Amino acid sequence: MDTQQNTALTRALAEVPGPLPASGVIHIVIPHTSRFTVVGNHLAQHPDLSCTAVGIAVRIQSLPPGARVGIKELAARCREGEKRVAAALRELETCGYLQRARVRLPGGRIVTRTVFCNQPTALLRPRRPAAAASTSTSTSTSTSTSTAAVQQRPAPVQAQAEAQPPTPAPAQASAPAAPAARPATPPAPPPAPPTPAPPQPPALPFVPLVPPPTAPKPPPTPLPRPGGPTPELDRAATALLGDLRRHAPQFTLSETDIRQLAPGVAAWLERDAHPDTIRHTLTNDPPHPLRHPAKLLRHRLTALLPPPLPGSLDLVAPTRPRIAVTPFQTCDDCDRAFRSSAPGHCRDCREDRAYRAYRTEDRAGRTEDRAGRTEGVRTAA
Repeated sequence: MDTQQNTALTRALAEVPGPLPASGVIHIVIPHTSRFTVVGNHLAQHPDLSCTAVGIAVRIQSLPPGARVGIKELAARCREGEKRVAAALRELETCGYLQRARVRLPGGRIVTRTVFCNQPTALLRPRRPAAAASTSTSTSTSTSTSTAAVQQRPAPVQAQAEAQPPTPAPAQASAPAAPAARPATPPAPPPAPPTPAPPQPPALPFVPLVPPPTAPKPPPTPLPRPGGPTPELDRAATALLGDLRRHAPQFTLSETDIRQLAPGVAAWLERDAHPDTIRHTLTNDPPHPLRHPAKLLRHRLTALLPPPLPGSLDLVAPTRPRIAVTPFQTCDDCDRAFRSSAPGHCRDCREDRAYRAYRTEDRAGRTEDRAGRTEGVRTAA
């Protein structure tokens, strides 16, 4: 009694046409009559987009033209933070659904124009100009209208002729009666000239982020080769490639594949790579099923090539120039610490000593001068 039954859901499930699936989701499709947005399965089931990016794309499609779709505006509308919204916009920009371009206005202000395309793959196909499309549409519409008018206008006249009973010819008439003249069908009016489409503002150039399938592909990276090929290196590389099937049976190579891949293994051996390391790198975690083992080995030999081992001189840390540090000394007079290469006195004590020595010499000089003057006076007397 405490379990509530959803009668509306039960009634809706009963109205679903066809047998219900034994497992999985059951769709109850109710057509929308207002306030809906058409979303393609290429977006809803995109393998490279996260659910957050798909939700942000649907939110942007549902907004009217001119609405602000910046990071802060979307974060204010959604429960996701600004970091998740920014990451979702980057995903949409990578897959071609969103494009943001900086445009300079006539006044010198720089603004960001956001362009959202609900089907970016359609932009890669050539499209007819809008004027030609409208002209062909109007021409076909006018032609179909005139054809329908020609087919429908004689209908009332024919109906009247069938409704009236045939008039019997008089017996006295010796000459056959002339056939009744049917009303002429009025000619169809000439098609109206197509109305020229109003000039539209130039659209922003759309640069697809995903290259089209017909774009030229870059040349493949060449297989590495040893700097100094020797018979010993070639023999060791050939033996290593031929021995791969003992450790991984799916890497059974033909003689032609071994002859083509041997220079790449020789380049690894030349760079002092251990054979066990090479074998583990080439055969570790292969895809299932492995259809082209030679192509996989060629890719790994090229992409995972280790650098040459550094020399003994390259491993030595660079020596920095040593800076001579003047040691501390203690002043003999005031016990103050100062930097000097030899013990002695600090600067203040040296200046004080120099000043006292100067005063002593000056005093001695004045005393001698005074004694000389006194002796001169005595001699004169």
